[in-house]
Amino acid sequence: MNLVEEHSILSVVAGSRAFGLATATSDHDRRGVYVAPTPLFWRFDKPPTHVEGPGEEPFSWEVERFCALALTANPNILEVLHSPHVEVCTPLGTELLALREAFLSRKVYQTYLGYVRAQLNRAENAVARDGTPTWKHVMHLLRLLDAGTGLLETGALTVDVGADRDRLLAVRRGEVPWERVKEWHAAAVGRFERALPDSPLPWEPDRARVEDWLVSVRRRSL
Repeated sequence: MNLVEEHSILSVVAGSRAFGLATATSDHDRRGVYVAPTPLFWRFDKPPTHVEGPGEEPFSWEVERFCALALTANPNILEVLHSPHVEVCTPLGTELLALREAFLSRKVYQTYLGYVRAQLNRAENAVARDGTPTWKHVMHLLRLLDAGTGLLETGALTVDVGADRDRLLAVRRGEVPWERVKEWHAAAVGRFERALPDSPLPWEPDRARVEDWLVSVRRRSL
């Protein structure tokens, strides 16, 4: 059984093309969600929590795993729900997209900041070792900080970087000195931290609403 091909409910374009950072050489990164038929869970061998590829097929998560990750404010998962480029969306996919706000909470503060700190540490170690970081990763940590700040400030996640495209791509090309990048990062972290106390987001996601929907999906896929 090809779970992705036969049971996908959502497939989107992710990565640089969703962020508005695509160049002529950028890949078409695709991410998706599938619903494994409920009877498969009755067996000792459970269906996979995710499937990678092959070929042009997206990296896809089984819906329960996807929801669990989204409730922790995992940035990769939230970006799937908010991608501006939706390629496949079934009625169940439409229901999932309608739940987007239920997954959002101030958990984004810890999750996003943890990712950014880890990436910054790797970049600083690379500078100390090699004299230069992996600029693509540096670009994305700055992008994620800006996206997380906007989410905390407004309660809405905007994936496309908009007017920041040119300066972020300049970072990716290594045209921005490392010290200037660190200043940008420090200013972005400050804004991110200031956005938390007055954020319109709730402290916790609406887990009960998501769980009720997931149970209904299992019943309907019997």
